[in-house]
Amino acid sequence: MSAAFRRLALRPLLPADVPLLAAIFAASIEQLTGEEYDAGQQAAWAALAEDEDAFGARLGGQLTLVATMDGTPVAFASLRGNNHIDMLYVHPAVARQGVASSLVDALEKLARARGAGQLTVDASDTARPLFDRLGYTAQRRNAVAVGSEWLGNISMQKQLPAEQAESKIQ
Repeated sequence: MSAAFRRLALRPLLPADVPLLAAIFAASIEQLTGEEYDAGQQAAWAALAEDEDAFGARLGGQLTLVATMDGTPVAFASLRGNNHIDMLYVHPAVARQGVASSLVDALEKLARARGAGQLTVDASDTARPLFDRLGYTAQRRNAVAVGSEWLGNISMQKQLPAEQAESKIQ
């Protein structure tokens, strides 16, 4: 079935999703980040999902949304607290089709509903262009130790508009 006919839906994390989300995490890193990160960095980063129990606990301890197409998980994103996007990973087969943007938009709405005035993210060099397009501004460059490797990312933030009261028709 062509991608044009596939339906994107968002739903909360289910415990049964964890193995597939771990695979999406690894595939996203291995296939989408090669221009910005070397093989050693990618391997160290992808290894963070090898312990599925720990990976599942991390996702379960946050507000995690799963994007599905025709009922099959294809991406996920998580909100730590009420104002920090912790994880955003898309399966390479659906990259650059608006899935990540849909997830970020949903997290922004949830953050606003939870009273957040701004949203932050430590975006990978691969994800930075997405966050730039969505109105996030760079704050500082970071170097993060992952295993025996160092990975660069950029702290970004976006001011969230105040929720507007619905107008009433008289």
